[in-house]
Amino acid sequence: MENLTYMPSFKSWIQIHAQKLIALLFWVLLIVGYQWYANANHLSPLQVVQQLLDFMTNGFWGVIIYTILYAIRPLILFPSTVLTLAGGFVFGPVLGVLYTIIASNISSTIAYYIGHFFGEGMLKDDGSDGLIQRYARRMRANSFETVMIMRFIFLPYDAVSYLAGFLRIKYWSFILATALGSIPGTMAFIGFGASIETFDGALPKLNPVTLGFSFAIFIVSIVLSRTFKKRETQTSEVFAEHPRSEAERAETSEVL
Repeated sequence: MENLTYMPSFKSWIQIHAQKLIALLFWVLLIVGYQWYANANHLSPLQVVQQLLDFMTNGFWGVIIYTILYAIRPLILFPSTVLTLAGGFVFGPVLGVLYTIIASNISSTIAYYIGHFFGEGMLKDDGSDGLIQRYARRMRANSFETVMIMRFIFLPYDAVSYLAGFLRIKYWSFILATALGSIPGTMAFIGFGASIETFDGALPKLNPVTLGFSFAIFIVSIVLSRTFKKRETQTSEVFAEHPRSEAERAETSEVL
């Protein structure tokens, strides 16, 4: 009897989540395929970028290639830092920041909607007081500040985007916080990439002025993160004293 009861339930679960399972399988195959190619050719992420540098320096098409690579990067879990450094090296500090901000927001949107897709129907606010529910409720209530802080302190870029989508944070709060919060980090890493005068696999020669600017921006980002963290903590304390379910907040928003 237990097997007869279990099998229909398992089949119905498969039917409900069929699209997610297919998407997950495709995603895993994409990641495995990239890793297999890199391992078969003994390529590290840095060496992969070295092979792409010739294409990226090809004028207008180089910008397009860079943007596309940055946009699809979350799908193969390619580190954003490496590609950002390459953007600074190829395009310089000004254009590098501009192109990377555009490309990184596209990649963040893709990662957000991937998380949004896989998080559908999960972690709904049921009014419980579990740790995960409390964290999800807090992040939804202070989504802009929370995402901004995560960007300022350089938490894994794609993980933040996936988490925001998975927790069903409002897209515009997420993307605005990402766009603003990523500027100091982007400027810091682009500046570091732009300070590299040679990039031939040997120990790079660095421009001290550009490198100093990059380090200064990095410090500014840390200071901003502490400022926003203090503000977010104060907001969270108020929220903890007067917790409300997501449904109640939605009703209030509709009235307003």
